[in-house]
Amino acid sequence: MSAAADGGGDGRPSRYESQKRRDWNTFGQYLRNHRPPLELSRCSGAHVLEFLRYLDQFGKTKVHAAGCPFFGQPCPPGPCPCPLRQAWGSLDALVGRLRAAFEENGGRPETNPFAARAVRLYLRDLRDSQAKARGVAYDKKKRKRAPHAPPHAAAAAAAVDASAPPEFGSGHHPQQYGRILMMPGGGSGGEMGCDGEVHGGAAAAAGAMIPLSAFH
Repeated sequence: MSAAADGGGDGRPSRYESQKRRDWNTFGQYLRNHRPPLELSRCSGAHVLEFLRYLDQFGKTKVHAAGCPFFGQPCPPGPCPCPLRQAWGSLDALVGRLRAAFEENGGRPETNPFAARAVRLYLRDLRDSQAKARGVAYDKKKRKRAPHAPPHAAAAAAAVDASAPPEFGSGHHPQQYGRILMMPGGGSGGEMGCDGEVHGGAAAAAGAMIPLSAFH
């Protein structure tokens, strides 16, 4: 594991790794308290969905029902009896961490319950329904492509590059060192809702907090 993943090379795990470990321990505790107790090797996508629905009772995001007068309003002017749920962004990030933890703890990718099609469909439907109920868009930001240079400009750039002297004593041209590296991460754009909770991509970065006291 790289120093960046460990948390900067100081021996401490990163925030992501710490949250992933807590999530994995919490899920294991959920399986042990399941009635009847459930072994990880027999866990399926259906059990993952059961776990995600169980977490709704600890949610902090107001999701308006279809008959609520505030349905589709991102910042409702008053209170309503609609329930609090887990935000889609928090659950999406949680499933991503548990999917990685499953394979890091000896699970095979082809039997990973967190990668099951049913889980993906559930998260997609949850995203769409919460977007409608809360009036929040979860569209991913599209990367802008650089405009294509006209042929005469490309030819001129090639001529200049051919005449440029090599640098660094390696025989390479300076232009070859101008490559941009795209770092992993990012994800969909998140935003701060009126309820004070971060949703979308920012929620994925922050991590879904699950209280361990819920299992006692």
